Amino acid sequence: MTSAQPAQPVQSAQSETGRTVTTDLPARLDRLPWSRWHWTIVIGLGTVWILDGLEVTVVGNIAGRLSEEGSGLAISSAQVTGIAAALYVAGACAGALFFGRMTDLFGRKKLFMVTLAVYLAATALTAVSFEAWWFFVFRFLTGFGIGGEYAAINSAIDELIPSHYRGRVDIVINGSFWLGAIGGSLLSILALNEGLFPANTGWRLTFALGVVLGLVILLVRRNVPESPRWLLIHGREEEAERLVAEVEAKVAADTGRPLPPATQEITIRQRTSIGFGTIARTVLSTYRKRAALGFSLFIGQAFLYNAITFGFGAILTTFYDVSTSDTGYYFAFIAAGNFLGPLLLGRLFDTVGRRVMISSTYLLSGVLLFGTAWLFDRGSLSATTLTVCWCVVLFFASAGASSAYLTVSEVFPMETRAMAIAFFYAIGTAAGGITGPLVFADLTESGVVGDTVLAFQIGAALMCAAGLVAAALAVRAERRSLEDIARPLSATEASAGARTSA
Repeated sequence: MTSAQPAQPVQSAQSETGRTVTTDLPARLDRLPWSRWHWTIVIGLGTVWILDGLEVTVVGNIAGRLSEEGSGLAISSAQVTGIAAALYVAGACAGALFFGRMTDLFGRKKLFMVTLAVYLAATALTAVSFEAWWFFVFRFLTGFGIGGEYAAINSAIDELIPSHYRGRVDIVINGSFWLGAIGGSLLSILALNEGLFPANTGWRLTFALGVVLGLVILLVRRNVPESPRWLLIHGREEEAERLVAEVEAKVAADTGRPLPPATQEITIRQRTSIGFGTIARTVLSTYRKRAALGFSLFIGQAFLYNAITFGFGAILTTFYDVSTSDTGYYFAFIAAGNFLGPLLLGRLFDTVGRRVMISSTYLLSGVLLFGTAWLFDRGSLSATTLTVCWCVVLFFASAGASSAYLTVSEVFPMETRAMAIAFFYAIGTAAGGITGPLVFADLTESGVVGDTVLAFQIGAALMCAAGLVAAALAVRAERRSLEDIARPLSATEASAGARTSA
């Protein structure tokens, strides 16, 4: 269908269990060329990862100031980096699971507005903390909102971005977390300068800035539509048709050329909801190989990151006498490498392909961390060269970690997508934020070279293992429609072009 032709009507028929419709809407979305409309989607939805990176980094950097007399809050540094951090992680896991289910039931748009509102309210109330318990409660709720964002946003992005660009967009957006980490490091240096702000004000301003950025995102996000794929399955095909027709008109006007025809149709039996038991069976039984792939990718990247980032400050101060006030500069350098990896490698996930890129980024980062451990054990590294090694490792690891989110968001049926993202995100977040510290805390802070080498080797081994699993099980999803990668549960046997590969 070209832009000059009228949209083909959605054909429907009555059935005992609901309306059966045949449509080409998914194919029409996938064949769109890149346009300004797609940039609106990326900016409105993708920038939340910057907020997450800002949140996590800021809290770690202001822990010392919060514990000082005159901060306006009676709390210790250990409580900030221990209890508050654990509550943020717990909130993120709970929010992902709760809002993931709500996203599949009530739609992408409603939930990505609600989850951002939860984040904004919780962050604003964190800024006015007057007691430790208040700070703890709203750190949990901030995490609750951010965790919900991961499920709602990844679902919406994958269902709105054309198949030819889906991989690189998802990879870069997930990697933008590290832009927030860089901003958080630099913002903390500025806000904690008592020459500029009083001790009881500067740390509050860091949270206030998060609110301001969130409000800007909220204004842009109002223009992001509901997923036509979700509307179609939930009996709102006329609304989906109007929405796609409007998008086609905008894209055609923006590019100045007619749109290519949509060649595939799918027939689905509409349903208002999918039971949790059906979701569990689909993810863990029907697609058990893909579930094993998701487990491996999330656990591997979680442990590699904890092997490096959890104790990086302690390693620098213990082994290289780096001042604690200077570790933020080293972290900013590492964060830059983390962002550049997805930015520069993202396109290859759509061209070279998922299986090659996922397995190679995991294996390369694991092998390079083994090499870093060997050099560290020999005493061949300085603070600067160790940081350079970390930066190179994380350049590849960050692209790999982002591909874990991409993988679980595209290899399961549409009706289970948000819940699957939430499930694997919760696993990865729990492994990284709970299990990781338990494993690596004593190893990286003991002051014994062999203990730190062991921490590196554990992270490297799990990353390499995940890379081998990806080499065997990763789905060749590049440039394929979501319906082709995983046939919707609502699709009928009559569906054309909606094949499933294990």
